Order: sequence, then structure tokens, then C-alpha cells
Amino acid sequence: MQKVIIIGSGFAGLSAASFLAKDGWDVTVLEKNSMPGGRAQKFTAGGFTFDMGPSWYWMPDVFDRYFNCFGKKVADYYTLKRLDPSYSVYYPDRKLDIPADLTALKKLFESLEAGSGVQLDKFLAEAEYKYEVGVNKLVYKPSLSITEFLDIDLAKGILKLDVFTNMKKHIAKYFKNPLIVELMEFPVLFLGALPQNIPALYSLMNYADIKLGTWYPEGGMYNIADAMYKIAEELGVKFKFGHNVSAINIAAGKAISVSAKLLSSNNSEINENFAADVVISAADYHFTEMTLLPEKNRTYSEQYWDKRVMAPSSLLYYVGLNKKLQHVTHHSLFFDVDFDKHGKEIYDDPQWPTEPLFYVSATSVTDNTVAPPGCENLFFLIPVAAGLQGDTEELRDKYFDKIVQRFEKYTGEKISDAIIYKRTYAVSNFVDDYNSYKGNAYGLANTLMQTAILKPAMKSKKVSNLFYAGQLTVPGPGVPPSLISGEVAAKQIIKEFKK
Repeated sequence: MQKVIIIGSGFAGLSAASFLAKDGWDVTVLEKNSMPGGRAQKFTAGGFTFDMGPSWYWMPDVFDRYFNCFGKKVADYYTLKRLDPSYSVYYPDRKLDIPADLTALKKLFESLEAGSGVQLDKFLAEAEYKYEVGVNKLVYKPSLSITEFLDIDLAKGILKLDVFTNMKKHIAKYFKNPLIVELMEFPVLFLGALPQNIPALYSLMNYADIKLGTWYPEGGMYNIADAMYKIAEELGVKFKFGHNVSAINIAAGKAISVSAKLLSSNNSEINENFAADVVISAADYHFTEMTLLPEKNRTYSEQYWDKRVMAPSSLLYYVGLNKKLQHVTHHSLFFDVDFDKHGKEIYDDPQWPTEPLFYVSATSVTDNTVAPPGCENLFFLIPVAAGLQGDTEELRDKYFDKIVQRFEKYTGEKISDAIIYKRTYAVSNFVDDYNSYKGNAYGLANTLMQTAILKPAMKSKKVSNLFYAGQLTVPGPGVPPSLISGEVAAKQIIKEFKK
């Protein structure tokens, strides 16, 4: 039985592990932290349960497909609830609740811009085509060669995919009202770049948002990772938690083992080596190359990485209140300040934002298991540029005070005197906990020049049996793409190494 060592147990690592184990491989996963899930870990404190990372459940068909591959259903592990409204958006002079029902959404659009309901139908018809082609034909390719994309159906539909038009221009063809425009531009922020820098192909995200819906897995997003972990264990995958990988050992251009350090009960380090026929790093790609590999075995230079356009990092606040809120929905976006200015402070002129947009998740509005009775669980997120210096508690508190004041102003809910729990998380934590390059939260931005074969390669060009999975390689950032990334890496290995 061939041995594969997987570094990291985030969504990509869990996915790769299960597909390889299903194919009969001897799979061991080495994880630095104490639980699976990567950025999707959870923690409890004071009776509150917080998801630490992803909070949006989009593209349910990708999750369905994943579980079906193992003869399972999503419902075997967690219950999904479709949110309605999908989310709320706060503008300077109004709040819009975005209905889950398409007819109701078109009516809302018409109230803002005459004819925009019809335009939405046209926009979504194009977006549906892109979703079907993008998800079914593009994202499941390893992107190791341009020849993978020499597909007759792709060739016929290349213009319809709008690869060479940006999202900002594409949306402007259909809508003029600035509130609608910002609303339609919002989903691509999940891809880590501004609308003017994202190919219009990604209007498929609008289809995911509007047609496929926004969902919530009861108990929290960690239940997804836990379900994947259970499937992997059932298939015989071995997990080694608390194992901090220190090196991938190379001989004659081939990875022969992986070294890891385990902290013992008396706080001394134990060094372990794990022999491997194949290695997958589902950890940070830059960290793997620059820290775990000898220089001669690296595919990319430090200069290469420094030129990549990174998705943002985040300022995160996990907050527990000793009261319930009356006017807050599960997801709330605060677009009450200049959208473009904050974007420029993330991408064009990286700096701590002047007046940031922010997002709030209130899972306890939907789920009474994540907070004590009569209490509320809030998660605040401010996107910030990757690589910023000066991430101090004082700075975090300054921004928290700013957004709480705005939250109170627009929701009409006083919370500053009701906070009984607060934890912060930001750039330096992403580096410490996940070895995240420049403290990024989402990976590599999906710009045109960082799409498909233009991303860091899924297979090392210097080490014949070293593969990568996760948000710094194909297909890109986000939970569904990470599941797909692990599957694609696993199937490429099976194709190349199956005896």
C-alpha cells in the first residue's frame, strides 16, 4: 500500500485525504493545531461557540457532490437552513434586506431602478451558464497544462464566459443604481480582489448567491470540517494533531519523508519522521516552499511570491452579548462608507483603513445552541491588506470602537454596554496559527493573471512526488474551491502513481 503524507487538515487536506484513502492509499495527515478544519476551527468560551473562520455557506451543490462521492449525504452530518433574508446591507440612508425569493428580489430592484428586474433575469441567465461551465468544466482541472482547456464546448463558449471583461464593467452593462451595483459587486469580494480586477466569468458568484442561496449548517460551519474528518477516519486516514511540520526531506528530486515536531507533556520537543511515497502540502504554499524545502527544490522564488496579488487579511472580533438583539439578521454588510476608498487601501495603497466597510455574523439569531439563553453571539470582520505591520491590541481596539459605534447607529441596537466576552484575531494570528503568507485570510486573489494555469502549480516542478492543495493553488479561495482543490490533487496523484 502506497503511503501519502498530507500536511494540514483544512478543507483541502481533509478532501485529499478521503479521496486517496477511498482509492486504497495509506494516508497520514499531519496537523499543527489540536483539531481539524484549518481556518474553519471553532472555540467555546463563556457558553458561546464561535466559528473562527468561514461563515458563509454558498454553492451547496459542491458540498452535496462531495458527500455523495463517499456514499453519504449532507443530511447525514448536519442540517441546513436557507436564510431569508439572505443578508442585510446597510447604506448611509437605508437598510436593504435581501430576500431569498427571486421574485421578491426583482421587486426590490425595481423599487431602486426601473427595469432592473428584467435586467436581473438577463444577468442571471448569463451567470448560470458561467456557473455550469465554470464549476463542471473548469474548476475540476489540475491546470498543469493549457491543453486541459482545449475543449470544444469551452472553445464555443469562450466569449460567453467573459474571461477578458472585468466584473465592474460587466455589472455596469446591466445596472446603474449605485446601491444595486454595490450589491452585485459584493459576491466577488469572496475571491479576494476588487470588481475591476476580477474577470466577469465570476458573475457565476452572483448566481450562487441569488439562485442557489445562502445557507447555514446548524451548529456552525465547523460541522462541515467535523463531518469531513469523520468520513476520513472511517476510510482509515490517520491524523496526527499537534505535529508541527519542520521539513520535507528530498533525495534525488523526490520527497522521501516528512519531519514534524511534537510537543510532549513536559514541553520538550519530540522529532518524528514519516516516510512517504507522495506528499501533499495543504498548508500555506509559500511557507511550504520557503521553510520546508531546500532552496534548490523550490519552484518559486521569494520575488515571485512578493509580486502575487494576495486576497485580504482580516481584523476579526468574536463578541458575546448578555442580551438579545431585535433588529439584526444572520449576515449584515455595512456599506455605509466609501467602497472604493477602502478597496484602494487594501490593494492599491496598502494601509490600515481610514473608514472600513465591515461585516457582522449573528449566528445566534438562527441557532440557539451557540449562545447562552438570552444572549447573542456576534462575529465582526474588517477586511484589511495582507502584510500590514503594527497589528497591536491598541489598534484592534481602535477599530472595534469605530465599527461598534456604526453598528449601533444603523441597527438602533446598543451593544457596547452588553459585551461580556470579546476576543480579537488579526494578521499576526494568521501567521502564527496557519503560517499564512503575509497574514492573508483567504489566499491568492482570483485576478485574470492568477487564474487556472497562471496560479502557483498544483504539482511541484522540482520535486516529482510533491503536490499542493488549498487556497494558494487551483482553483482558488473559498470553502467550496478548497474541497475541490483537495479532490483534484488526489485524483492527479491517483492518475500518476497508481500501481
